[in-house]
Amino acid sequence: MRARLLWTFLVPLGVVLVLVGVVSTAALRHELISQVDSQLTSALARSSSAVGGYDHDDEGPPPSGDNDPLAVRGQGAGTLVVRTVADGRAQGAVLTEGGGYHYLSDAQCLVVAHVPTDGEAHTVDLGEDLGHYRVVASHGPDGGVVITGLPLGRSFDAVSNLVTVEVIAGLAGLLAAAVAGVLVIRRTLRPLEHVAATATRVTELPLASGEVTLAERVPETDTDPRTEVGRVGTALNRLLDHVEESLHARQASETQVRQFVADASHELRTPLASIRGYAEFFHRQQTDGRPPTDEDVAHMLRRVEAESLRMSALVDDLLLLARLDAGRDLELGEVDLTVLVVDAVSDARVAGPGHHWAADVPPVAVLLSGDAARLHQVVANLLANVRTHTPEGTTATARLTVEGGTAVLQVIDDGPGIPLQQQKQVFERFARGDASRSRAAGSTGLGLAIVAAVVAAHDGTVAVHSRPGRTEFTVRLPGAVFGRPEAESVDTDDAPLP
Repeated sequence: MRARLLWTFLVPLGVVLVLVGVVSTAALRHELISQVDSQLTSALARSSSAVGGYDHDDEGPPPSGDNDPLAVRGQGAGTLVVRTVADGRAQGAVLTEGGGYHYLSDAQCLVVAHVPTDGEAHTVDLGEDLGHYRVVASHGPDGGVVITGLPLGRSFDAVSNLVTVEVIAGLAGLLAAAVAGVLVIRRTLRPLEHVAATATRVTELPLASGEVTLAERVPETDTDPRTEVGRVGTALNRLLDHVEESLHARQASETQVRQFVADASHELRTPLASIRGYAEFFHRQQTDGRPPTDEDVAHMLRRVEAESLRMSALVDDLLLLARLDAGRDLELGEVDLTVLVVDAVSDARVAGPGHHWAADVPPVAVLLSGDAARLHQVVANLLANVRTHTPEGTTATARLTVEGGTAVLQVIDDGPGIPLQQQKQVFERFARGDASRSRAAGSTGLGLAIVAAVVAAHDGTVAVHSRPGRTEFTVRLPGAVFGRPEAESVDTDDAPLP
């Protein structure tokens, strides 16, 4: 990844440097040639004013005066002048630094003589001794062609020097950029290395079973939300938090399932043991030749029936929870909660005459769509919970109201309350205040679990708030409306029984 990032950084930089070098070199070359062309225009004007010629094949020094092919005042060293006469001959020379002449060979004159007489500047190559010249041809006063040129050597040297400087500076810049890029990329990706290291350590942890605590986290210094890598670190930490919560939930679920199986087995084993014991007792009496009396048989049958009913009730509760867990459809219909609460409180008075029961309901029907049997079981279980876990003389009130289209059912008692540590698990299955699973009060620990499951199946919520002297269970069921007048708020201690 570092190499890709480095190449991604250096390649565009190199392309930009090359483009800048090419453009700047072309611009400089064009500017230098433009300057030479400007000087060439003046030199051509001076050369065109000279007439006559000189044959450089003649022996001896060149003549002076107008017959000198370079006899033009103001011409600088390196200036080239070639003149052609009517018979097509061409002659020319280059002015040297010392004021002398370097005469062109026939081949060189021929190269220059082929320059078009269009008044435009052209570049010609006169070999290694003279190099490149910028020349322009025009007709002279004598009818011949005058070709004047200026050397491009210095211009080309300047361009060559610029190219050299650009190459050296570009390579140095690329090298410096590469070093800086390596340092910056390494520093920038260091948090990503920490993220990868954290993820690697997490993958090495045993997560398949047992209690798992993910203590590994990306350091806070590497979770800066202003950077992409920091956001990755933050996301990984959130993921690890969710995974840890899920693992804890899985462990709690496994523990709950194990406890559920153990408690269910314990609850079922007791009535089964009783039934088996009475059966063995009856069989032993038959074997010993002492048949049981009618009174003994009646007693054993009553006990077998009681334990069977108890076991059937437990199995029914377990099946109901299983159906609700599986999302089985409820038998929906219109339910009058007002009548349902009044009936449930009346039943509770019969089952627990030592308690004081009251119903606080609206004077009209509270209607909603639901399963009447299951909702009656919710109220009955809440009232049975009061009867089971509070002493005689406790006052319990079932209150029904409607708030914004939501039916609010509350069961409030003035009993001793529920310890705070137990309030978080009262809706769990087989959850009881007595950890030894004592059934002195007749509780199996499934009543409130059924309440929570049924309420959830109706898209409602249930909560408990308790302190010494006041315990309040609150059930909220959406979709409630007022119907026809149904009942007044009653105290079932004084109300007639149905």
